[in-house]
Amino acid sequence: MYDARIELETRERLDTDVEVEPLQSEVDDYESSPAEYEISTYPADFTLEVLWSKWKAKDIIVPEFQREFVWKHVQAGKLIESFLAGLPVPAIFLYVERKSQKYLVIDGQQRLRSIFYFFEGYFGEESQGKRQTFSLKGIGEGSRWRNLTYQDLEEADQLKIKNSVLRAFVIQQINPADDTSIYHVFERLNTGGTFLTNQEVRNCVYSGPFNDLLHSLNQVDYWRQILGKPKLDRRQKDIELILRFVSLSDPDPDWKYRKPMKDFMSRYMSSHKHADDALLSDIRKRFEGTCRTVISNLGERPFHLKRGINSAAMDAVMVTIAKNADSLKVDLKQAYKNLKNDEDFQESIRNNTTLDSTLKSRMSRADYHLCR
Repeated sequence: MYDARIELETRERLDTDVEVEPLQSEVDDYESSPAEYEISTYPADFTLEVLWSKWKAKDIIVPEFQREFVWKHVQAGKLIESFLAGLPVPAIFLYVERKSQKYLVIDGQQRLRSIFYFFEGYFGEESQGKRQTFSLKGIGEGSRWRNLTYQDLEEADQLKIKNSVLRAFVIQQINPADDTSIYHVFERLNTGGTFLTNQEVRNCVYSGPFNDLLHSLNQVDYWRQILGKPKLDRRQKDIELILRFVSLSDPDPDWKYRKPMKDFMSRYMSSHKHADDALLSDIRKRFEGTCRTVISNLGERPFHLKRGINSAAMDAVMVTIAKNADSLKVDLKQAYKNLKNDEDFQESIRNNTTLDSTLKSRMSRADYHLCR
């Protein structure tokens, strides 16, 4: 049943450009709590010199966050002054990646980059073009460090800044044996300002070739016709719908759906983030071929059943097409019309849409109507 309140709350929280039908079960899944984890969290006091050495050795990594370094020169200078003056500085959060044992920066990249830039003597990244000399501008006129670079500091002050301590909370997942908790850690540490959508969080913590592929697939013309939106969604809802299709249509028999949908998709991104070229090519062919079949037979915007895209109808039809490309009915358009009139299918795309049994039911009805 359409509920205007649900739609309003969903739109306000997500502010997406792609119109998705506001189903209560999908909203509940979107906001579901994480599974239970066994996590080790402990404080570690690193000197700035040690952090810098780890950074240069690439033992500290800043994932491809949705926002890059945004601090102004004056902000960064005041941070350095705090260390020199012995003032407290907020702690950072580091996540130990299970496989590489490297530190992933979950919270604190602005502080860390400011420190490293000061040691290097230049403000900003080399890739951003000509960099400014990093001097302590903007601090108090009476300060003896005003307008000084690291090299300009007296030797005692250089030692003081190198030996200054920045507290870090180090997080490592013990059980289960993967790194899926990083999603929830990042989600909770980064909701103080602009609320991040689920896919924006995944984009931050599961960067790699697979994430790059999702962004590339999002520009496929047939896909944009299915969405009915030529413009890319600012909050990555369109990319999340691609991830939903790819994860549910994976032919690996060992890969099975487990609710909630939110964590199922996160697990898929985590386990496939460094997928090889052959697998990425297979995913591209599966997605593009399915989108082509949908547009050729069902026309544009086929899953806009009431108000916006019904994501449950979309996943049932597209996954069925992807898994049965050689056994689809000739008149797929009429078959889809019959499917939409199927009462059991209607129930499975309206209520409890992310339950394992409901997903299985709608896939079964789609298979019955669309395949020979």
